[in-house]
Amino acid sequence: MPQIKIRGIQANEVCKISEKMVDELVEVVKCPRDYFEIECIQSVAIRNGQIEEVYPFIEIAWFDRGQETQDKVAKIITDSIRDGLNVESLDLAFTTFEKEKYYENAEHF
Repeated sequence: MPQIKIRGIQANEVCKISEKMVDELVEVVKCPRDYFEIECIQSVAIRNGQIEEVYPFIEIAWFDRGQETQDKVAKIITDSIRDGLNVESLDLAFTTFEKEKYYENAEHF
């Protein structure tokens, strides 16, 4: 169920690294491959009244899996994007869902 939301990197570029990256994430997170969703969000950056390139930003929304796992996931995603797509710098942040506040078909976890 980890949702990986990517801004500032084209979807066709993410496709190039997605399979290997998810293979590595499956091993660390210990959940089925089909639980992972990668979403490429098209956005526009405006600075000083000008349209500029969007800085790469990745958000992982998931249920807490502990600091050690979170650190490993951050490294896998960062390394996959930096090495596989020659992205020099990017930011990454985690959003943690609370089970009693997350609903699937009107029922919380």
